[in-house]
Amino acid sequence: MDPKDLEQQIIQNYKQDEGMMILVFAQWCINHDIDPKALYFRAYPAQQENKMLNHMLEQTVPKQESDEIADGTVLGVLSLFGNEDLAFEVMKEIERRPKP
Repeated sequence: MDPKDLEQQIIQNYKQDEGMMILVFAQWCINHDIDPKALYFRAYPAQQENKMLNHMLEQTVPKQESDEIADGTVLGVLSLFGNEDLAFEVMKEIERRPKP
């Protein structure tokens, strides 16, 4: 494979994986009645509108139609992509939940 083609394939794979990470985050938020955009902008207040987040929000389903997404899953995926600030905000939301 040509090095340029390989580079393009790696970039494309990363974008797909990043999209999946954002979808997991957005659906987790929906499942817990949290506004994904508001949570995202608490983590990254200086960022402009996130087009990928907007696109992935269109892919989410109502929480009644969604499978459960474990807290550890969303935290792990965010950390894998270096979104530590967003993972921190997710942790704060988890800690706000009523204790059983």
